[in-house]
Amino acid sequence: MKKFLLALCAAGLLGNSVAAMPVQAAELRVMTSGGFTAAYKQLGPQFAASSGNTLETILGPSMGQAPEAIPNRLARGEPADVVIMVGYALDDLIKQGKVIPGSRVELADSPIGMVVRDGAPKPDISTIEGLKQTLLHAKSIAYSDSASGVYIQRELFKKLGIEDQVGAKAKMVPKIPVASVVASGEYEIGFQQVSELLPVKGATFVGKIPDSVQSVTRFAAGIPVNAPHPREAKALLEYLSSPAAQDTVRATGLEPVAAH
Repeated sequence: MKKFLLALCAAGLLGNSVAAMPVQAAELRVMTSGGFTAAYKQLGPQFAASSGNTLETILGPSMGQAPEAIPNRLARGEPADVVIMVGYALDDLIKQGKVIPGSRVELADSPIGMVVRDGAPKPDISTIEGLKQTLLHAKSIAYSDSASGVYIQRELFKKLGIEDQVGAKAKMVPKIPVASVVASGEYEIGFQQVSELLPVKGATFVGKIPDSVQSVTRFAAGIPVNAPHPREAKALLEYLSSPAAQDTVRATGLEPVAAH
């Protein structure tokens, strides 16, 4: 009996020592596109502090020809543990076999908004006619090279019946935030997802475009095949999509998926 008790004590001590041994932290490589970046920059450090893992963040658009675009990075073989991007662009990567299908999580919805340069008059774009007149009278218009800009270029101007009038003065701005070229005075007004407009200094947020012509972009995340740290990546995705993250999601101009 005495030997049995000594064995149990020894096992208990061994168990405690194993539990006390530090678990090696993982460095997760996260590729994120602009729409969810403001929220991620706040949520990421919270996850790192609670998990002990570290995050290496790589910024790039969800689509397009730029070398920095997430699909182009993956095509070159760049490693990643997590990709955060426009939902339908993520779906394309899943179909191509580059992202694990069952890893997809919904993160947030992102509506389109407009900015002007700080100090400039804020036009009323809350109605279709107000938006239409603003576009017609603007000297120059900028929009992004991601989901919101593709919609504006291919659909919004047509819906408003002003494609011919504004086509020559409306330009797609690649790689950089649209609000930055408005803040510099290069363009008079700019359109992009609200969450990408708000963080830029020097530009004033005017408002969202009307619901009847709005295009809401769903942001989602997934784990690429051959991710170096899939278990830790899954924990990060669970945190980013958790109820605890929703206040931050709202504060950065996004709309929680659960609200719809």
